[in-house]
Amino acid sequence: MSTNLQRQDYTSPPPLEESYWAALLHEGEFSEPVPVNPDFHNSKDDEYPTHVAEESLEALTASNGVLDRDWSDIRQIMENDEVVELTVIGYNRGGLLVEWHALRGFVPASQLMNFPATSNNNARRSALVNHVGQTLSLRVIELDAEQNRLILSERAARVQPGERANILVQLKSGDHAHGHITNLCDFGAFVDLGGLEGLIHISELSWGRVGHPADILKRDQQIEVYVLNVDRENGRIALSLKRLHPDPWETVGLRYKIGEMVTGTITNVVDFGAFACIEEGLEGLIHVSELAEGHFLHPRNVVSEGQTITARILSIDSDTRRLGLSLRSMT
Repeated sequence: MSTNLQRQDYTSPPPLEESYWAALLHEGEFSEPVPVNPDFHNSKDDEYPTHVAEESLEALTASNGVLDRDWSDIRQIMENDEVVELTVIGYNRGGLLVEWHALRGFVPASQLMNFPATSNNNARRSALVNHVGQTLSLRVIELDAEQNRLILSERAARVQPGERANILVQLKSGDHAHGHITNLCDFGAFVDLGGLEGLIHISELSWGRVGHPADILKRDQQIEVYVLNVDRENGRIALSLKRLHPDPWETVGLRYKIGEMVTGTITNVVDFGAFACIEEGLEGLIHVSELAEGHFLHPRNVVSEGQTITARILSIDSDTRRLGLSLRSMT
């Protein structure tokens, strides 16, 4: 363990993992940067000026005459885990723009305190507009001079100096922790554990099928999580929701028997059959040959998603996590 991580005060955690920024980009957090414009909040999304929509984050954060000492000074502030007071000078669809001397910084909406957890564009835009001109207490959570990237967080500024680094030192695999959801994207959910974020990959959200993290979680939701792994060197914390509960496949052979009748819900219909959930995390396949007697064009002609069915168990294989079901063997 490095000496820096053992310090209890004025120590910042390592930079956030790149997947965090990939998530922001994917969710449109950096899209269509907008200058301060009193009429903007009344405009439609498709009325953004073309030259503004084509600007990149790099163009926003880069500034003519940026001095090396500005990057050096802000890096020192980050390493000391200090809080800075900066004024909001503008906003875009994903967050707020602030200035540090000749540098432009960005505060993602997910890193703001008391920001409305809604997908309603008008509500989000109104909240962002209301921040313009305000002075915020912020901490630097990501800095990359080469990419002109300066990202700050109001959430991170609410904890004591060194507290985020202490989380990395104290957390270990197998721990249970508490936090709240800050961002949802296709590949998972980010959880604020106290000024430092961890990631729940979509595969760790449930033992069952998850189409999108937003199907089971929402922003600002308070949750308990299981700590899978702590990468102190890179500041990455892997979390899980499903491991707070036993894996239903480990005991499936003890709780169910071949020939038993079970009730389930159709979750997915495909060309070769249909999948049915008989309990959370436990899905079985009804092969097309076991759906019904006679001929039919497609499994959707027999069952539909959301339908409740009663089926007979044909096979159980906990090792390969396969459960065979039949609607034909009812008699």
